[in-house]
Amino acid sequence: MSQAIRKDTVFHAVLNGPPNPPVHIRIEGATLYDIHTDEQTWTHILRKTLQRKPHPGISLDKTSFEALIKTQAQNAEIYVLEEGGTNVRDVKLGKNPVFVLGDHIGLPKTVERFTLRYGKKISLGKHAYLAASCITILNYLLDRQTDQ
Repeated sequence: MSQAIRKDTVFHAVLNGPPNPPVHIRIEGATLYDIHTDEQTWTHILRKTLQRKPHPGISLDKTSFEALIKTQAQNAEIYVLEEGGTNVRDVKLGKNPVFVLGDHIGLPKTVERFTLRYGKKISLGKHAYLAASCITILNYLLDRQTDQ
């Protein structure tokens, strides 16, 4: 949000690249503070966190993507963003949705197949959007859903 952090949101990222994968980053809006919303601040905080220097609201562990999805699926509905999925306008998003986003290449097919065992594909439309834009659009849609 502009000049604020969503307190009702938890963000997970699993980094599988070298040197020591996996690295699971968990950012919890409710306990996060001393944050500005600009990219430079986040770059500094994430770099510091990846060097194992603590920051309130951010934690690191070795949870794999597969373990994270299994755990999240126990209490949430899993949605994989993919251009070929069901249009999000035609889906009633659950109370506790989890959205899985890939990078500019998309999720590896094995990861996508695994994730779809626990959830379903949804789409924001025919066009591919940057992940940051997808998050903004999804937050907007969730806000509209709760406003009604």
